[in-house]
Amino acid sequence: MSSRLDPVPLDRTLTHRLHTWSKLTDRISQAAYVEDAAIPMSEGRCLAAIGAFSPLSVNDLALRSNLDKSQASRAVQSLVNQALVLKSASVTDRRGVVLTLTGKGETVWRRVMKVIARRNREITSCLTATEIEQLETLIDRLVAQAQAVVAGAGHQGD
Repeated sequence: MSSRLDPVPLDRTLTHRLHTWSKLTDRISQAAYVEDAAIPMSEGRCLAAIGAFSPLSVNDLALRSNLDKSQASRAVQSLVNQALVLKSASVTDRRGVVLTLTGKGETVWRRVMKVIARRNREITSCLTATEIEQLETLIDRLVAQAQAVVAGAGHQGD
């Protein structure tokens, strides 16, 4: 017989289940990015963020795409090499760069956004519209709480 003092089994903790869900959806999404947009997932995430939040620095891109700076830098270089992203000198920081989509990048960005929209629909297809709305509200609150904890503890990153 368990008591209230017994630890919660690892596979029942919220963080473990969220991490499992994230890994599973990433695996499925990775295949969708390659299949439907002909681009690896890290590059797709960066392209999506640049298209949505442009202009961005590489640091801002890393934050917006949930990648570390080295992953974002490698993805950006690949996107620049494919002529999907333009890297320009920052007018506010001589050492910095600003990232924007090229015309070709806009076309691929649209395909990537369709992949993201479809994946979101598939992932939430087991929920009602009301449940999706509730989940989005709860996730927003959890993200805000985690950001507050990180800011309060002086941590950086996720």
